[in-house]
Amino acid sequence: MIYHVTTATNWKAALDQGWYAADSLALEGFIHMSKEEQVKGVLNRYYQGISDLVLLCIEESKLTARLVYEHSPSVDEEFPHLFGKLNLDAVVDVQPIMES
Repeated sequence: MIYHVTTATNWKAALDQGWYAADSLALEGFIHMSKEEQVKGVLNRYYQGISDLVLLCIEESKLTARLVYEHSPSVDEEFPHLFGKLNLDAVVDVQPIMES
């Protein structure tokens, strides 16, 4: 299982259009994902003060785009990166993220 943080608004738009693509897909060529143990750090680094967040729980075996684990030198960890749109049937759960 891998994870992706987005807003409920962005997720609703994905449901309406039939696929999900974060801004990073156009800007960097991939969608940032996380392993379970990385989610808290990602939230702390990039999402402080942002409300309306949800956590997409994604089954790797259902992905249709290429998934690659790549090293992030800023935190010295490997993160999963999805090189293409996220097919909605790979998302097995969507959990609201409460502000801390």
